[in-house]
Amino acid sequence: MRGPVLDREEYIEQEYFFRVYRERLLENVPSQEILKTISEEILATTRLPMAIDFMRAEILHSGKISTAMFRLPHYFAPFQAFVISRAEEDESRFEQLTALKILESEAHFRAVSPSMPGLFIFQFECIARNRLGYSEGLKAMMADPLYSEEWSRWIARLAGSLGERELAEIVYGASQHFQNRRTTARKPGEQVAEKSDDGPVAVVAKALFGDQEGRIAKANIGRDPLYFFAALQRQLNYPAVPRSSQAEADEDKKLPPFLEARLNKIEQRLKINEMEVKGGIDLTRFYKQPDGETPKLSDLP
Repeated sequence: MRGPVLDREEYIEQEYFFRVYRERLLENVPSQEILKTISEEILATTRLPMAIDFMRAEILHSGKISTAMFRLPHYFAPFQAFVISRAEEDESRFEQLTALKILESEAHFRAVSPSMPGLFIFQFECIARNRLGYSEGLKAMMADPLYSEEWSRWIARLAGSLGERELAEIVYGASQHFQNRRTTARKPGEQVAEKSDDGPVAVVAKALFGDQEGRIAKANIGRDPLYFFAALQRQLNYPAVPRSSQAEADEDKKLPPFLEARLNKIEQRLKINEMEVKGGIDLTRFYKQPDGETPKLSDLP
């Protein structure tokens, strides 16, 4: 059952709740204690304090808050419950702190400037970046109250298209920019084909994305999807998906490509110097072998 779209003040309080919950977890405060005290801080005119009380009762019973969120579909969107449930799985590598940060950002977006294209890109990037699972993730997305019936039907069909086409191509086919190009290229009385000069695209009866989204999508066909998400965030101020602390740490440890190339060259030179110290380089190792293969410098011991 699709829940209602909440008032703006509800999403503002949700944003505060998810942020404070995350910050107090970082301070090693137990979840039961957080839920017990934070309900007194929430605006009493909203329904969030009652939802928090229910979550506290559920966490005492099952040890999870996601089960309570699933049982409150009239208040929490299915995608919110889905994100938390993935973090609470026993063998999950998806951190609960990251999940709460995602929900904090999503609640802020719902309160400030909600749009169906922006919410779709944000939720889809959350699934893709954190490997939450497209099948269950898209099911949770299509039941979101912010989407229209047309959007929900399109998201339901999306699962069968992801294996055949990339996201940028799918968004391009569902954009006003693609509709404009078809209209311009069509001759009077000519039937419109389902293909364009860009190859096969999934055509929709009504554009779901704007002209600018279509331009950006067309420019990113064949490229890394993360570049597509980043371009939408730069150009159209789409909300950025929070990164996990572990992913940021791993990225910080990674050397730039030019440094890696220089280190490889230095390593090869050290190998040559070691061979010279041990008695010189045996050039016969680099003679062409009977099987036609020539050893490479990287084959040196």
